[in-house]
Amino acid sequence: MIKDTIDGALLRDMFLAGAALLEKNRALVDSLNVFPVPDGDTGTNMSMTMQGAVKDLRTMPETATVEEVMAKVSSGALRSARGNSGVILSQLFRGFYKAAKGNEELDSHGFVEALVQGTQAAYKAVMKPKEGTILTVSRMISESLQGVLETEPDVGCMGIMTLAIQRGEEALRVTPDLLPVLKEAGVVDSGGKGLLFIYHGFMMAMNGEVDLEAVPAEEKPVVEAPQEETASFDQFSAEDIQFGYCTEFFIVHLYEGFEEKDLDQFRKHLERVGDSVVVACDNDTVKIHVHSNCPGKVLQMAMRYGELDRIKIENMREQNRQLVAQRKKNEKEFALISVSSGAGVDEVFKALSTDKIISGGQTMNPSIDSIVNAVHQVNARNVFILPNNSNIILAATQASALCDCHVEVLPTKTIPQGIAAAMAFNPDESLEANVANMTEAYQTVISGSVTFAVRETQLNGKVIHQGDFIGMLDGDLNTVNVDADEAAFELVEHMIEKLGDDECSVTVYFGADVAEERADALIEKLEEKYPESEFMSRNGGQPLYSYYFSVV
Repeated sequence: MIKDTIDGALLRDMFLAGAALLEKNRALVDSLNVFPVPDGDTGTNMSMTMQGAVKDLRTMPETATVEEVMAKVSSGALRSARGNSGVILSQLFRGFYKAAKGNEELDSHGFVEALVQGTQAAYKAVMKPKEGTILTVSRMISESLQGVLETEPDVGCMGIMTLAIQRGEEALRVTPDLLPVLKEAGVVDSGGKGLLFIYHGFMMAMNGEVDLEAVPAEEKPVVEAPQEETASFDQFSAEDIQFGYCTEFFIVHLYEGFEEKDLDQFRKHLERVGDSVVVACDNDTVKIHVHSNCPGKVLQMAMRYGELDRIKIENMREQNRQLVAQRKKNEKEFALISVSSGAGVDEVFKALSTDKIISGGQTMNPSIDSIVNAVHQVNARNVFILPNNSNIILAATQASALCDCHVEVLPTKTIPQGIAAAMAFNPDESLEANVANMTEAYQTVISGSVTFAVRETQLNGKVIHQGDFIGMLDGDLNTVNVDADEAAFELVEHMIEKLGDDECSVTVYFGADVAEERADALIEKLEEKYPESEFMSRNGGQPLYSYYFSVV
């Protein structure tokens, strides 16, 4: 039976479900990380923190109160916390514990208070909180729920949890607008995503869904972000790391007389000697995380407050050097990058040994940063870029100047030109030979495309109405027709005429709005008029354009 309050047994199941769902999806959360140095992966850190939080829950009696459950969760999370995300998560639970003290169960008001105090504790644990992170997601959830209680005081815990997830998803979507590095990388905040997996687990338990093995991991990307937007570690060097030592440890057996003000003073000391400062306290234990250049000084300061335990110091500069060295070792001679649009076109480029596909084209030109990221990811001494669109060539050229390897931008203006260039690429040839061969190949291609007009205009003596289909021949308006296939037929006629040879090869890439039968009918009609020519069709799957044509 679904309850509208939360008792100890239900709270225990909520945390167990949250931990299990996060574990199932930790690889997805890990994939959202953008910073290159080894503070650990967010999904892994959060999952290990959760596993520590729930370690002792399975043996708790059914009669345990919410206070007793949260005491176990808070203590276990703090001791198992790894990295910033893990420590922040443990502090969220510490706030939950404060709100649960003295309670056998929670009603909706107590549940919201737990979320509010969790947010407050997490913000307090971080010296300089950044918006666009797990903190933002938690804060926006708790703030919105406080408003709900003001207007709907009788809402139950199930309603609170439902609204928390809805508001959390909204908050997650805006994290890239608040933290530029996320937008640059094309991802949402990984910690915030991990927190929502936990909350989704809470909801599962509240709904009575206890068979977690039947719950699949999320397979779709979190945001519709082009793959090329993902940042890569080699954009950072050891010299970019201002504070080189990641230092983590516990202060245990705090000395008599230790007070909260001592903790605040210690935070200020740490801020003066480093960054990424997190100080989390739970009863007689303090968890410390800091990046600094003087870990010995940090430890010495900490010894004023108690004994030190589980000290871990990592040289982030050296780890970065090792990563860069390993990458250099695996560097290859050549790589090919192509801008593409449509699943079928993507497959053509992949079949031609293209190393990296950048999603883009009309109305979705990739940024300079995304092209630079793609160059970094292919890890080659010489990289060829095929922009395949006149509006992308300049961005590709600018991007090439920002890369530390040799980049050749072949100014291909169409998908058919790009495919021709890729077909001419030979990894066994020299750089100069490949440039010459690929350039000759794409320059011999006559390119055509059919799309629709979005407004009325007059061009090249042709009156165009909104919704008309227009055929473009090598970038110039060629045909206008109310029917896409009629425009396509006339366009191919003009392309073959421009080539000056009826014995040619014509490739048709039909778009997402065209059924294969339509493309076959068009080819059959063309074959009747040009029996000496060879016609081939392929499902390009490109948006906006009904057809791409290549004539050689």
